[in-house]
Order: sequence, then structure tokens, then C-alpha cells
Amino acid sequence: MSQGLGPTSGRVVEFGPGTGALTRGILAAGVAPADITLFEMSPDFVTHLRQTLPGVTIHSAAAQLAPNLVPKGVARVISGLPLLSMPSGLRHAIVKAGFDILAPDGVFSQFTYGPNLPISPDVMADLGLSVRKGPKVWLNLPPARVYHFYRA
Repeated sequence: MSQGLGPTSGRVVEFGPGTGALTRGILAAGVAPADITLFEMSPDFVTHLRQTLPGVTIHSAAAQLAPNLVPKGVARVISGLPLLSMPSGLRHAIVKAGFDILAPDGVFSQFTYGPNLPISPDVMADLGLSVRKGPKVWLNLPPARVYHFYRA
């Protein structure tokens, strides 16, 4: 998920960081803590993240609120949210929020455990998106697939 990120990547927003495993990968890639913003709804995870990730901005808020809290021009949105298990309207709102804050050439990266695209073709068409299938992460349990979404 952090492939291609580094000290000069720009701002990164993560939706659903959980315990911060992906966030630590983003930091290890060289992205400065000040360039990372997290959206997490679990109060327990928010407390943990604030204790273990100094300098990272953490919002105890839903991902779809990102446009109200993050200035436009983000280089990448990384999502670990279980989009496939969410109602279609909520999926649409979350993906739209991600693209509302992305720079014109920004990337929305999503991982999923399922065999299907995590963003439905109708949402992709409505938002004018294209997709590139990323690697399958066999070392993850269960194995996950990464997808990168772009403005078409």
C-alpha cells in the first residue's frame, strides 16, 4: 500500500487505520508524520494511534467527513475500510470524499480480501474513475489485493 511513497510524495490520508500497521509502513517509506492524516472511528483505536504515532494528525471521525477537515491536494488516500461490507450509498460517499481531497493526479488505494473490485462499476462510472490492479499480498492473513483508483 505504501509502494511509491517517500519523503517527497506529499500528503497522505488514511481511512480506517485500525491499530496503525499501514500507517507505520507509510512512515517507514519516508513520509513525514506531519504529512499523514488518519480518519478512525473507534475510540480505542484513536487512543492507541495517538499514543503510538506522534506527529500524525488523527481525526476521530468518519472518512466521508474528510473534505470538511483536510485541504485539497492530497497525493494519496489509502483505505483499509471494508467497503464491500458497507451499503452502496456509504461506499459512494467515502470514495467521493477521498477524491474530493485528492490532487488532480492523486491516487486512491484500497485493499480488499474479496475477489471482486472493492468499488462497484456504477460508483466508478458516477465518479469518472479508472482502476489499476495492484499486487496480491500473500504475506497478509488472509491474503489481500490492492487496487489503485484514478480519475479517468
